Amino acid sequence: MVETSRDEQLATNFYFDKSFDCQAVKLLPGEYYVTDKDLLLVTVLGSCVAACIRDCYSGIGGMNHFMLPDGGDAGGPLNASARYGTYAMEILINQLLKLGARRSNLEAKVFGGGNVLDGLTVANVGQRNADFVLKFLQTERIRVVAQDLVDVFPRKVYFFPKNSKVMVKKLRNHHNTTISQRERDYRQRLYKADAGGEVELFS
Repeated sequence: MVETSRDEQLATNFYFDKSFDCQAVKLLPGEYYVTDKDLLLVTVLGSCVAACIRDCYSGIGGMNHFMLPDGGDAGGPLNASARYGTYAMEILINQLLKLGARRSNLEAKVFGGGNVLDGLTVANVGQRNADFVLKFLQTERIRVVAQDLVDVFPRKVYFFPKNSKVMVKKLRNHHNTTISQRERDYRQRLYKADAGGEVELFS
């Protein structure tokens, strides 16, 4: 049993997105959100990964935002490092099913895993996060219908669960340290527990 619920929580940052003229929820590191409503889910990723999973028939969908802490071998699903990712994925899937999604109808789009944190190049955190999420979804037999992983840029992800559309903006001219600091803070929580760019559309 994975006991890291204090490090994964329901996102609570609601706002009205003027660009898309709709209600939206912003996810920070360690958060997730599921909905059967016509909401926009938004997050900004550095080394972290977000899985956007939905029932392709009902439109029930959700997103998470997680990182594997340093250490451990990324090869096994039950090692000390991967248990954080495992929990983040399991809680998202379980909440989708509770809301009425059917496991056989689930499909995923995955993003993030950029090499953007100074000092983490050797640990290759972004690549390990990307490898983990793909392996987990393969093991769970959930189809990955789109992905934009690794690289060296942060990403802003916009997910519309009702119609499956995802827009990704790579922050190529990113000079703000907010993303790095959020992810560093998130990593510290895990340890204690154990701009501009082109937009890509994933429809």
